[in-house]
Amino acid sequence: MKDTGVILLSINKNKFQWAKNIKFNTEMNEEELAFFTADEIENVLNFQKTHRLYTNTPMRNLSALAKHLDIESIHVKDESYRFGLNAFKVMGGIYAIAKYLADKLDRDVNDLSFEELQSQEVRKQIGDITFISATDGNHGRGIAWAARELGQKSVIYMPKGSLPVRLDALKHEGAYAKITDVNYDETVRICADLAEKNNWVMVQDTAWEGYDEIPLWIMQGYSALAHEMIETFEEQQMAPPTHLFLQAGVGSFAAGIAAYFKVRYKENAPTVIIVEPHQANCYYRSFESGTGDMEIVTGDMNTIMAGLACGEPNTRAYRILGQYAKAAFSCDDSIAALGMRVLGNPLENDHRVISGESGAAPLGLVYYLKILADPEVAKAIGLDQTSRVAVISTEGDTDPEHYQNIVWRGLYPTE
Repeated sequence: MKDTGVILLSINKNKFQWAKNIKFNTEMNEEELAFFTADEIENVLNFQKTHRLYTNTPMRNLSALAKHLDIESIHVKDESYRFGLNAFKVMGGIYAIAKYLADKLDRDVNDLSFEELQSQEVRKQIGDITFISATDGNHGRGIAWAARELGQKSVIYMPKGSLPVRLDALKHEGAYAKITDVNYDETVRICADLAEKNNWVMVQDTAWEGYDEIPLWIMQGYSALAHEMIETFEEQQMAPPTHLFLQAGVGSFAAGIAAYFKVRYKENAPTVIIVEPHQANCYYRSFESGTGDMEIVTGDMNTIMAGLACGEPNTRAYRILGQYAKAAFSCDDSIAALGMRVLGNPLENDHRVISGESGAAPLGLVYYLKILADPEVAKAIGLDQTSRVAVISTEGDTDPEHYQNIVWRGLYPTE
């Protein structure tokens, strides 16, 4: 029987499944990594910094938690402080929209500022534009916010099961927004059709044949977070991480972060572990198959990790993660809930991190692997007392009521 590297947890009702990536390869893939060089991503970040609300989000050193888990260190980058939007997604949207406008102006985005793009002179040159996107909430809010800041319109569609509080947040940013009766991937197709029919601009972080440029710009925008992280490690004279636990929906965020760490650290790049919900575990299924082919998940994706409820990988992201991710973990919703509670109730002098469902899943998995799971799983991915773990809390309490129900009332228990 072929060993695909798949391991099922036999206790606690299969709280996770995991699969090694048998196509894992540490060689430098210059063709894919050329878009994520240090100079390229530094330029991306420099543009993002031109917005008046930019701040480098904090990276918390959870030393007491690391000691509790018998890990050398745990660092959490807290994206709840990003541009006042409580989530990281705007980092991709703001850069992609800027690149699109720069191309229309026949200008280099590196020579532009956000303030200049807001000017009446630029508005007269580019005219009225409508940006459209599909979202669970965070990506679409970032697009709507950027469009409104630039005096443009946005149309945002949300998949079946999206929460009213996130719909209201989109409308608050000036978007025309509605919830569809289909899943995320079908909602993306609805938006693509509307964009073509109405001559609107599709701003989506997933790529497919014929639609790759804007998703790449979004990935580069996400990579700026990795640049910030490395700057922080270097400024504080901290050793870089040995492990990156990265959540994945279509994979654009995880691939952007993984690619930049690979460029900067080369053969010493950290081990990349992908974290997904059971209901939308396309990377886990792809690695589990053992063929290297990209697998697609269909049907309803009813998970509290709404930001990860995507069944079709971004093709470029899959090429990157298909080479550089060591393994993928498919997780029960209780793993995300566990992470929310751990981050929200810190040990000793550790800083509190308010993390939403999608944001907390990686830390929840780290805790579960070290405290509740078969120790052989952590051993298999090299997670031990010498490990330096980094995770990114990609969102805060974007649904405050649901956050309280999980953290205060104990919804989705692990045991």
